[in-house]
Amino acid sequence: MKIIPAAVCVAALALAGQACAQEKAQEKAQEKGGLDQTGPYEPVAGWFKPGIDRWDQPVTSLTIDTPNRILITVSDQRRTQPNAPMLSADGKVLPERSTASTRAKAELPHLHQIMALDADGKAVEDWTQWNDLFGLPHNIEVNPYDPDRHVWVVDLEHQIIKFTNDGKKQVMKLGERGVTGTDRNHFNMPASLAFMPDGSFYVTDGYVNARIIKFDKNGKYVSEFGSKGSGPGQFDLVHSVTIDAQHRFYAADRRNSRIQVFDRDGKFLDQWKNVGSPTRLIITKDQTLWMTEANYNRIAHFDLNGKLLTYWGVTGAAPGAFDNAHNFDVDESGNLFIADAWNNRVQKFVPRKGADPARLIGQEFRLP
Repeated sequence: MKIIPAAVCVAALALAGQACAQEKAQEKAQEKGGLDQTGPYEPVAGWFKPGIDRWDQPVTSLTIDTPNRILITVSDQRRTQPNAPMLSADGKVLPERSTASTRAKAELPHLHQIMALDADGKAVEDWTQWNDLFGLPHNIEVNPYDPDRHVWVVDLEHQIIKFTNDGKKQVMKLGERGVTGTDRNHFNMPASLAFMPDGSFYVTDGYVNARIIKFDKNGKYVSEFGSKGSGPGQFDLVHSVTIDAQHRFYAADRRNSRIQVFDRDGKFLDQWKNVGSPTRLIITKDQTLWMTEANYNRIAHFDLNGKLLTYWGVTGAAPGAFDNAHNFDVDESGNLFIADAWNNRVQKFVPRKGADPARLIGQEFRLP
């Protein structure tokens, strides 16, 4: 019989005890139950503070200009959903509910279409000086390649408008409010924008038309691709477009429930089917794609072959739930902001402590 020295026994017992303690600590730290409703994020309840009492306007898009300046577009009460939440000026949910589904503009109790929020969610700018210019602002972007950081607004009433960063001056306008068309100078309910390093940009045109149009930095028409339908290269509500490092285009084809992939010349390459109703797409620096989706109110993550990597999100009005997750952006600290349209709010999410980094949305990729 082999005799084991006492010191070895003590050491072995110590290691075993340490392993046991670590295992128990891990079990204690592991959350039990839950449905992963908000994934790797914690919602910041009541973050959005519109500064307007009885707020009931849908927030359709947002973009982060700086960590302390988040620009949003807001549809007026013609788009307010019946029985949607109504907020106090400081963001508290009121017991009364929104009842307006359609109203004449003259009857609207308040109209706030372009606003800026600070880091605490408080409205600090309201571009009411442009109220007569817009119909239904749908998308707002700051050109990331532009040293002057001009602000662009896509209006569903057939126009795209470029402003100075402070919103005081209109710099460019494409299209005509109230005038539809399929030519080089008109749109029919355009949805969004994407920029290139040389200042050129792409317009998803959009809700009625079915094309992606390229313009040069001066707003001169260059080219377009797409047509109405459900076949390869056709669209039925092209809502968002994003571009990867290989200059491939990924287009959210909402009513066809798919994402389509094109080369730099607009040639169809691939399609990812059965993705619900994709609203916004971004390629992140790691060359993967993130999507917001409006039917199931999901945040979904794909590799660039279309493989689903992770997802989260639930429908509802509680903090962290969505009703038409319409647009999103991520700040430099990794905080996620979502335009929760039919809940009439912007939601902020902060990464949970110890969250899996692969499930957190990174910074949007920019072409060199």
